Amino acid sequence: MYTPRLKTKYKEEVMPALAKEFGYKSSMEIPKIEKICLNQGLGDAVADKKIIDSAVEEMTNIAGQRAVPTYSRKDISNFKLRKGMPIGARVTIRGDKMYEFLDRLISVSLPRTRDFRGVKATGFDGRGNFTMGVQEQIIFPEINIEKVNKINGMDITFVTNAKSDEEAKALLGAFGFPFTKK
Repeated sequence: MYTPRLKTKYKEEVMPALAKEFGYKSSMEIPKIEKICLNQGLGDAVADKKIIDSAVEEMTNIAGQRAVPTYSRKDISNFKLRKGMPIGARVTIRGDKMYEFLDRLISVSLPRTRDFRGVKATGFDGRGNFTMGVQEQIIFPEINIEKVNKINGMDITFVTNAKSDEEAKALLGAFGFPFTKK
């Protein structure tokens, strides 16, 4: 049976390293990544509904599972926005697909980013979750550049069960996440 590379690495290398570093007594105390959420806000979709369809299709290709459109919750007249209009796309990845996505993100997609020097570690929320932004969706190898009609960015959130940002950073760093040194 196939097991993702990073899942095996978590069990064999990351768990013992974190237990030693933070002095955990039980294996259940060791933090782990629970899910990865991809979110794309598309303000231009108010004028053109086809943008949402292409965004959902691209997010589905990137994540490996079906993405869903997100809808506005209230009317905002300055933006010509009505309640219930589609304004974005999102997908939540768990389990083996999550480890596969993390592997592709670290080893292939992030190094393809223009002028890439690492990810700033300023996206922690105080509860052990990390959010980072990606400027262009074309850094993912699943996206065919010829078919892209508009370059959009996205937010990627790593939800962990770590109790602090320090533990979460150590967890992501142990997976090989390219944080900047500063």
